[in-house]
Amino acid sequence: MSPITETLPSRPSLPGWRTPLVILVAGCLLALLSFGIRASFGLFLSPMSDEFGWGREIFAIAIAVQNLLWGLSQPVAGAVADRYGSGRVLAVGALLYAAGLFLMSGASTPGLLMLSTGILVGVGVAGASFAIVLAAFARLVPEDKRSWALGLGTAAGSAGQFFVVPLGQSFISAYGWSTALTLLGFMALIMVPLSTALTGRSDRAGFHQSAGNALKEAFKHPSYNLLTLGFFVCGFHVAFIQTHLPPYITDMGLDAGLAAWALAIVGGANIVGALTSGMLGARFSKKYLLSGLYFARAVVITLFVLLPISPASVLVFSGAMGLLWLSTVPLTSGLVAQFFGTRHMAMLFGVVFFSHQVGAFLGVWLGGYFFDATGSYDLVWWGSVALGLLAAAVHWPIREAPVARLAGAG
Repeated sequence: MSPITETLPSRPSLPGWRTPLVILVAGCLLALLSFGIRASFGLFLSPMSDEFGWGREIFAIAIAVQNLLWGLSQPVAGAVADRYGSGRVLAVGALLYAAGLFLMSGASTPGLLMLSTGILVGVGVAGASFAIVLAAFARLVPEDKRSWALGLGTAAGSAGQFFVVPLGQSFISAYGWSTALTLLGFMALIMVPLSTALTGRSDRAGFHQSAGNALKEAFKHPSYNLLTLGFFVCGFHVAFIQTHLPPYITDMGLDAGLAAWALAIVGGANIVGALTSGMLGARFSKKYLLSGLYFARAVVITLFVLLPISPASVLVFSGAMGLLWLSTVPLTSGLVAQFFGTRHMAMLFGVVFFSHQVGAFLGVWLGGYFFDATGSYDLVWWGSVALGLLAAAVHWPIREAPVARLAGAG
């Protein structure tokens, strides 16, 4: 960690204990808990639906609303974090997140499921999001190490999926789904004290720009709009697979434990993928790396659907998708910072992330809808392949250059 420490002298406004190393560790733990807890929700689809006699669409629509509200709330949470500091936003988000989990543990009706899983967790996870953590990292770390730090924060979220998903399955097996959700709620509360390490506002020195003008500038930027469109596909893929892969595996006659480990392997492989993506993004064209990632996703999904399913094919698919899972995040967030700087980074990446969550809403909902209508996920699997090819094409014409005001300042 010494390169960061040497490049970033302590700022007078920060307490002595909040060194760059402490901020990075706390931020990574926040990302680990926030992403890891949410990644386990797919494990609760079958036990809750079976106990209450719901079709899969009921649980799926609650998760879909969660994704949509997360996306709608993310730019707002980002703008507040840019103005008042990430720590406050992370703490409030963690409290709402935990409240949603506690209420979900007693959700015996579709309405309570929607209120807890859809609304409270959806808004809470926006405040306690790794997107807020990444924006703080982007302001903290020197530009030449920014891509690496964004990859580290993304990898921490993946580590959460690797560790928390099997833990969640263990809780369900040992205590039942309701107690498991209560225990995950207490884990979410750990994020509140961690958020104190990320308090502080963004650096307001230099060019002054209002949030409204920053949004106008961004929406007039063709490459930003292409990036936003491409991130929709990432959300569709991730949310569909995260929610529907566990029941898909058990539908094929394989063990529920394998389903939990499949998601864990996705998270574990993405630790490697996200770190590698962050390092490669510092050396090579981010847009070409993104095109390659989305094309590779389309190939991996095609092979998984066409080949006979077995424990081996599930594990290979999980590992391959894990390498490509959130490897898009350090590259996408890095391009946002490259285009516009870091002053409004949390808000502008939040807008891109909203597109991701619209894709997530459709991925989760359409998975449940088409399964209930046809008894199969085939239409959504093949739609995922088509979207991967579209995203590979969309990123190709992106122009990797800062806006004129930043280029002139350089």
